[in-house]
Amino acid sequence: LVPCPLNDLWVRDTGPTFVHQANGQLGAVDFNFNGWGRKQAHEADKHVARTVAQTAGVARLSTPLVMEGGCVEVDGHGTAILTESCVLNANRNPGMSKAQFEDLLMPLLGLTRIIWLPGIKGKDITDGHTDFYARFASPGVVLAGLEPDPQSYEHELTLRHLDILRSARDAQGRKLNVLTLQAPSSVRPAFETKEFAAGYIGFYVCNGAVMMQGFGDAEADQAARLTLAEAFPGRRIEQLNMDGIAAGGGSVHCATQQQPVG
Repeated sequence: LVPCPLNDLWVRDTGPTFVHQANGQLGAVDFNFNGWGRKQAHEADKHVARTVAQTAGVARLSTPLVMEGGCVEVDGHGTAILTESCVLNANRNPGMSKAQFEDLLMPLLGLTRIIWLPGIKGKDITDGHTDFYARFASPGVVLAGLEPDPQSYEHELTLRHLDILRSARDAQGRKLNVLTLQAPSSVRPAFETKEFAAGYIGFYVCNGAVMMQGFGDAEADQAARLTLAEAFPGRRIEQLNMDGIAAGGGSVHCATQQQPVG
């Protein structure tokens, strides 16, 4: 356990993103956390990436980009998924074009192709993080969220995301196998808030298992569990009540950040 001053628990965003450098050593990219576009106090959180890198004993890699770990999803083989609403946003990277952003990010994370989703600005504090919409299970296999409620602002958005992903190709030129995770129709009332993040995309992959959330909608919980079991053969699927995390507007993925073996 490493004591570290925090403003919030979302280390996926405040902590560094680890990479393997060309020399074989680990590096930790500091993405200059700014409180999700200066929406929240972050005087302590902006130092978390530096603290983690120092504690891990790895080089802290700097960049002029401002973003968060939750807004980028990679397959480890040169492909990334990002939302325009988050990173091409004046509250993070003002005046930056998509091409300029790609030129800075791609060599930093070893990317050769970025799949862009539109996302949506201003509806939540993250401006539409990728890790609420789409995640790689493995190269060529993507789990994507679907909001089933036609009255939700995310219904048409998630349908659009599914269309983009199904027509996209990864860095190896493969069409993606897109598995859908449908959001629950209801959640347990004890922690339900306006910010409650009721989606299954925010799972966390650890050694030998996948940690995922269950929301008390028996049908949706079971369907999501079975889909993750299909996507991660050989891993144990652990479905837990993590409503306290969801009530804060995030997931177990948002509250964790992995360090690979160096």
